Amino acid sequence: MKARRRPSAAPGSEPFVTQTALPPSAPALLAAPEEIFDSVGIAARIAAVTGKDARAAILDILRHAQRDARALIAERFAQSPFDARAMTGAYSYLTDCLVQTVLETARDRLVKAPPESPFSVIAVGGYGRGEMAPFSDVDLLFLTPSRITPEAETLIEAMLYMLWDLKLKVGHSSRTIRDCVKLGAEDFTIQTSLLEYRFICGDAALAQDLGTALRADLFSGTGRDFIEAKLAERDNRHLRQGQRYVVEPNVKEGKGGLRDLQSLFWIAKHIHKVHHTVELVTEGVFRPEEYETFTAAENFLWATRGHLHLLTGRATEQLTFDMQVQVAEAMGYQDRGGRRAVEVFMQAYFRHATAVGDLTRIFLTKLEDMHVKSEPLLERIFRRKPRIKPGYLVVHNRIAIEDDADFLADPMNLLRLFEEALRTGMLIHPDAMRTIKANLHLIDDQFRTAPEAQRIFLDLLLKHGNPERALRRMNELGVLAAFIPEFEPIVAMMQFNMYHSYTVDEHTIQTIANLARIEKGELEEELPVASSILARGVNRRVLYVALLLHDIGKGREEDHSILGAQIARKVAPRLGLRQDEVDTVEWLVRYHLLMSDMAQKRDIADPRTVRDFAKAVREVKRLDLLCVLTVCDIRGVGPDTWNNWKAVLIRALYRQTDRALEEGMEALNRSNRGAEAKQALRAALPDWPKKALRAETARHYDPYWQGLHVTAHVAFAKMLRDQNKDEIVIDLFPDEDRDATRACFVMPDHPGIFARLAGALALVGANVVDARSYTTKDGYVTDAFWIQDAEDNAYEASKLPRLRQMIERTLRGEVIARDALKSRDKVKKREKAFRVPTSISFDNDGSEIYTIIEVDTRDRPGLLYDLARALADSNVYIANAVIATYGEQVVDTFYVKDMFGLKYHSESKQRTLEKRLRAAIAQGVERAED
Repeated sequence: MKARRRPSAAPGSEPFVTQTALPPSAPALLAAPEEIFDSVGIAARIAAVTGKDARAAILDILRHAQRDARALIAERFAQSPFDARAMTGAYSYLTDCLVQTVLETARDRLVKAPPESPFSVIAVGGYGRGEMAPFSDVDLLFLTPSRITPEAETLIEAMLYMLWDLKLKVGHSSRTIRDCVKLGAEDFTIQTSLLEYRFICGDAALAQDLGTALRADLFSGTGRDFIEAKLAERDNRHLRQGQRYVVEPNVKEGKGGLRDLQSLFWIAKHIHKVHHTVELVTEGVFRPEEYETFTAAENFLWATRGHLHLLTGRATEQLTFDMQVQVAEAMGYQDRGGRRAVEVFMQAYFRHATAVGDLTRIFLTKLEDMHVKSEPLLERIFRRKPRIKPGYLVVHNRIAIEDDADFLADPMNLLRLFEEALRTGMLIHPDAMRTIKANLHLIDDQFRTAPEAQRIFLDLLLKHGNPERALRRMNELGVLAAFIPEFEPIVAMMQFNMYHSYTVDEHTIQTIANLARIEKGELEEELPVASSILARGVNRRVLYVALLLHDIGKGREEDHSILGAQIARKVAPRLGLRQDEVDTVEWLVRYHLLMSDMAQKRDIADPRTVRDFAKAVREVKRLDLLCVLTVCDIRGVGPDTWNNWKAVLIRALYRQTDRALEEGMEALNRSNRGAEAKQALRAALPDWPKKALRAETARHYDPYWQGLHVTAHVAFAKMLRDQNKDEIVIDLFPDEDRDATRACFVMPDHPGIFARLAGALALVGANVVDARSYTTKDGYVTDAFWIQDAEDNAYEASKLPRLRQMIERTLRGEVIARDALKSRDKVKKREKAFRVPTSISFDNDGSEIYTIIEVDTRDRPGLLYDLARALADSNVYIANAVIATYGEQVVDTFYVKDMFGLKYHSESKQRTLEKRLRAAIAQGVERAED
């Protein structure tokens, strides 16, 4: 739209020139300009306003116009949810119209003495770029030809108050051209905002003078300092926000987010003096297909940000779990192929974020080629250039391809490049990456089955000590998916839960990184069993390939372990494995969750648990491989997933199973283990009289001796010795070796005591990870609970007195758990989007004397109490409970008998119990969501 002059100027002033948004390169808006803001009609309505309340009436006109425009833009954006450029342009256009109208109104109607010397209103930053999300800040520069006059200050103040009354978040500054140049040279943030200035209204000639001054005095030269500052800012931002695969990414500031694209363009604009990213193609920075990738990522990220703002009604940048579901729905994603719409959406998000990383690498390389980006001085002085094989070059300490045509003449070089990079320890030059990415079609079926390809790929896994580096780069460039097409569906695949910290492909690479670290002896103290297994020697080809393929079946409707095993049977031979190795890989993939499930969901003190596991594994060789794979798998879930509690469980299951496989199943005999436990107790209490020891060893039934460590036996022996009738005795012991606090209770036995204890622990915010309940022959209950704090650690010693006090009050009845939990047992807003269907199963074969009830459902603080109370109300005796938590999902496993000491074989009794457990869960969910 052409610039237009105000019909009449104030006496003695130069006329203001105004411009209604729409720079020459502006995109099509989501609606016609006059639909968004009817400038003529609104101006006429404002002109008709009279009276002393004119300001309020004018603001009311503008509020209605703003509200209607925002509603129209939101409606049209919902209809075209990926039209991000039109969305950002529409909000910028609306803001320009409001700023222009406010200036005219303030000058003509509100300020009695307009300034003699006019000023320019300049948009800077993202607003200057013409890109605004629904609730972006409005950054304004009021440019004056000389020191600001009182009259100009009054007008600017009047403008700002009106804009603030319109609920716009305005950031502003008033400066001369000289100020802009001086401050921009001193502060790179100011320099960046000026890089994208745009004239809105006021004195157009003054704005042109600013552009001339900036080009001559601020944006001339190489801009090395500016570039270094922007790159340092980017690195610091990534440290704050985390890696690209963070499951709740920041769309604006996170790695691979909008700010990375903007930083890239700021640097390009400074160096190449370009005004649009398409010009980077003619400058030779990007290839046409790379520019398409840039615009696709930019459009997707802006669309995501726009929907995020609209859904939350504010400037939200974090894609929290609850918002991921809503944004996916707003953008039209649907469930498909066993995957939720939100998972399909987030896979697209992470793929775009990866593309942004690729583009950034390419661009930074161009900076190095231009000698704009410096390298540390010491590295330049002391670096020794590695010796490389023919056909390669070293460019800026990165391995590059000497001649693309010669390189591509042998397609096998597409893999050899990664081998050479690992051998020399060098990074791959982005130009070489571009060559690889542009020629993935050369990796065909003949390539995949070639013995040389198999050798190179297995060497990348086994030979150089850091396979994750090659795998991650191969994955980002598409080589891994081209070489193993079955891997492609899990690339950037998000698992929509709170348990996994990484996408499926990154999790896979993390597991392999953990294996490599164990092999190098870096985790010997932390992982003694896995380290000793690898030191003794295993089939490394089988182990690495099994880890590479263990989750390859995810994202489908079928069980990913079963489907993954079928895929592994096809892929493993293509990687060059022998048939016996293929069989082992297939078994490991099929049962890669078996050891973890047995250790975390079953009572490993029960001989039947170990016996069943040993029968499934059958041989020590498989046990060794599965143990190492399990450790690497759990550690690869997230940085804090592995802890001492899991370590103790895995080690105990491994050692007992190893003993059973080596010595025979009779090594697990209950009576043998009971005799050993009693002998250990006698040795631990050498000062006790023999009569007292005989009484102690005789008062407990067999399960007590099998289910607890000697340290717990000692604690209970002392508690029972000191116990007075009807008294509750509590012992809290920080078991730091297990990352848990052991809470032991002794009291007279009566129905429902397990539920009361669970309620007391829930009230103090304790997470129960294991619980065991035993009755003595003389009428006491001895219950042991292992609990953790909110950070999954043992309670600090300083907190134990208060913990004890709160538990005692609850057990004395001073606090009623059922009532007190109503206000505490709440599901957080960001966690409500998770779907965790409830599953309840009964197993009468997994234990010799108990029925095992497994409840798989949504986790919340009062769940164990609700379930235990429902069982107690049904006269179910709970011997012990094992709790395994996976983010928002929990598996509570109860070992139970009926009131006559029998298992629950009757299907009707099982159905009744299941109905009551589901009712308890439903009531708890209703309470948690109120």
